[in-house]
Amino acid sequence: MPEKMTFLPRARLCTLEELAEIGTAFSELGVNKIRVTGGEPLIRKNIQNLFQQLSNLPELKDLTLTTNGSQLAKLAPALKDAGVNRINVSLDTLNPKKFKQLSRTGDLREVLKGLQVARKQGFSAIKLNAVVLRQRNFNEVCELVDFACQNNFDISFIEEMPLGHIDEHAREAEFVSSREILQQLGNQFSIQPSDYQTGGPSRYWQVAGSKTRIGFISPHSNNFCNQCNRVRVSAEGKLLLCLGNEQSVDLKAVIRANPGDREILKQAIVKAITIKPERHYFQQDDVQIVRFMNSTGG
Repeated sequence: MPEKMTFLPRARLCTLEELAEIGTAFSELGVNKIRVTGGEPLIRKNIQNLFQQLSNLPELKDLTLTTNGSQLAKLAPALKDAGVNRINVSLDTLNPKKFKQLSRTGDLREVLKGLQVARKQGFSAIKLNAVVLRQRNFNEVCELVDFACQNNFDISFIEEMPLGHIDEHAREAEFVSSREILQQLGNQFSIQPSDYQTGGPSRYWQVAGSKTRIGFISPHSNNFCNQCNRVRVSAEGKLLLCLGNEQSVDLKAVIRANPGDREILKQAIVKAITIKPERHYFQQDDVQIVRFMNSTGG
């Protein structure tokens, strides 16, 4: 079974206003792309207000949401109105039984319904994200790409990152490289390298005769740290400088100690960036990072 979920007390979370203040500080420092992720951001009450505030930042060029898709059917129109440009949806399987097992309580039908509602809203792009494991969904990668092609979605396949201690599978035995996935897809699809870029770590291929692009995020087999200009802010306000390292700065503490002083917040961000690690050192059988992706953001 997946790792047990625990939820943080509200007092430990940044308020939406504090998150908007952090986003504003980054924007004033030159950041022009923001992605809101989780956990699952759409379960946060009044989350549309955060998107609206962020989308109004004059320098922001792209506002993206990463979601599990469970709330899209009811919230996609409001998200479009609030200024969200692109949506990424985590979708590891199209098997309803397996989907429920992996998500604990999730209903695949609701996610697929949400995707169709979102498609009608006219977002600039909708992309599926799938983490591939050998005995879990490696045999479904062609089915997932076919689904993406039928709906004009893009899709990214992600090598599992060794974050958090787990018991349900042996990471080294279950690991599937991007190269293996590409070889599997080549048996069914005609695909070729694409020069499409999002500014992120994905390397894309184009499916012939389709608008669908296939991305590969390969933290193990193709270290992309030299191209990384990303940082993450957790729901607690921790500025995480790298997924594969523990360095962080508590921006929530900075805000609460200096209410209304954005310059001090910006100074804290600039100082933190100077200690951003050169690279990560993931080993499949040697977990050094104890936090899970659901507490970091994908």
